Amino acid sequence: MALRTPYLMFLGDAPDQLAAKTASGVVHWRPDICIGQIKLENCSADLGLPDMGLEEAAEAGAKTVIVGVANRGGLISQAWAETLVKAIELGFDVASGLHAKLVDVPEIGAAAEKHGRTLMDVRHPVRSFDVASGKKRTGKRLLPVGTDCSVGKMYTALAIEREMQARGLNASFRATGQTGIFIAGDGVSVDAVVADFISGATEWLTPENDADHWDVIEGQGSLFHASYAGVSMGLLHGAQADALVLCHEPTRTHMRGLPDYPLPGLAQCLAANEQAARLTNPAAACIGVAVNTKDLPPGEVSDYLKGVEDELGLPAVDPVATGVGKLVDNLPA
Repeated sequence: MALRTPYLMFLGDAPDQLAAKTASGVVHWRPDICIGQIKLENCSADLGLPDMGLEEAAEAGAKTVIVGVANRGGLISQAWAETLVKAIELGFDVASGLHAKLVDVPEIGAAAEKHGRTLMDVRHPVRSFDVASGKKRTGKRLLPVGTDCSVGKMYTALAIEREMQARGLNASFRATGQTGIFIAGDGVSVDAVVADFISGATEWLTPENDADHWDVIEGQGSLFHASYAGVSMGLLHGAQADALVLCHEPTRTHMRGLPDYPLPGLAQCLAANEQAARLTNPAAACIGVAVNTKDLPPGEVSDYLKGVEDELGLPAVDPVATGVGKLVDNLPA
């Protein structure tokens, strides 16, 4: 699915900044396509964008209202429906990354049909996929993998794409989750693809390309997470990655949401991901480590990164604090 830009970011009645993390991610990476924000009463989140009404945003050229806020259960609040219906009436498309579908809200679905507007539930694919073939594809591919969920795989992929493009390299970010799709403008939310077709969807998303072209693929989950390892394995096989980047958050004491599961060691995690990736690309190798150090004491960051480098013999960076130049330096020719 492809989204029309620029965006008007809908924050609804978000109670805090964390509830608007999807919108925050889009604004961080694509401020050029985010015209403004619209809030309802009692909204406590802010993106640093101009506050706009729907009419004002339409006059400014916005094309799609992005539901950039999440609530418990991923539901579309009835309190939002009136504003979203009005947006449709004014000519906006509406896109959401929630589990619930826009089209399943009767008044929203009816308004879109009446006015010929597009509703995009980006978490839900709008096409079917073949099973994976595992056949070698031209072009090159990089996939961040994680010791856990939510350790910075998307951020790492986007930072690597930006660094590669700044060096004049031929690189494209390939989105596999809802926030990534809003940032890229298209993609496949692979966690909503039927399990047998995850690898095939990834092959479709990263087809044959020029020999010097890099697809930088958004990673998902972790092979060591009991809840989400399936999607991680599907991505590894479908990506046919030439390069892996191991992503890690060092202050966690257990897998996210699973207090009985400790985090794997870095070497253990690296070896498992390389082994899995080599089913479809025998040359797959990890080229570095991206560490989210925001919760480490500032004075410990350099020593921690140095320790990772000594342990694994690979460059280690914090994509925010140090940038990803050392990872791009280590890409295979």
